[in-house]
Amino acid sequence: MKAEAFWAALPLGRGVSVLAHDASGLAALDKPAGVLSHPNAPGEAGRSLLNAAYTLGEEVYHWPSASGPPQRLWLLNRLDSATSGVLLVAADAALAEMIRAQFKRKQVRKIYVALVFGRAARSPEVWRDRLAVEKKSGIVRTGAGHIPSESRMSVVQVGAGEPPRSLLRLEPKTGRSHQLRVQCAERHLPIVGDQTYGDFRRNRDFAKLTGTKRLFLHSLETSFTYEFGGRARSFSAQSPLPPEFAEALR
Repeated sequence: MKAEAFWAALPLGRGVSVLAHDASGLAALDKPAGVLSHPNAPGEAGRSLLNAAYTLGEEVYHWPSASGPPQRLWLLNRLDSATSGVLLVAADAALAEMIRAQFKRKQVRKIYVALVFGRAARSPEVWRDRLAVEKKSGIVRTGAGHIPSESRMSVVQVGAGEPPRSLLRLEPKTGRSHQLRVQCAERHLPIVGDQTYGDFRRNRDFAKLTGTKRLFLHSLETSFTYEFGGRARSFSAQSPLPPEFAEALR
């Protein structure tokens, strides 16, 4: 258990805020687009979720305390730097291990929203694909492969302008790297601002029109139940939709 003072004194990165925390030491942070889930190289702490040192093997941030041992905060999941929204952290090592196991067992519900170019032919729809994830020199790329990947899609809103843009609600049932970005692109619904799998010409024209270059993918909500310390708990956190999403649909 961590006191309220612990969460209030977190060395949060630029624009990062605490969305929710509970008595077990579990918390959700709101990560802006452009902020790293964790530093990948020396000198990146200033661009990361916390302004603190990070140990990659343990997936934990740590920083000095005024008295006593260093403070620590374990990262439970990740978002691409270009993606905004809910990220989970834990202030207890045993709790972190348990929640990470729930992620692996697909017992954590995650909901995203994406602004895409085009209109979906059907809604709602379950998207099933087989993907492959490759990582070379620290760069992740996802494409066609043999790993089952599934998401549920529904249309939230279709914009009035041209070219058409739609706001989609996406609930991944599996957690492959770049899964939602690739699944959208495969259905000719590329996410606005996606510089890897998107429509480069439309991205350029959109950026000129709006002055906004971000990837329009947002982790909207995370929820699940868990048992820790002999007590069953429910946890839910929601990140407000950034205003540029609504502006892009006008």
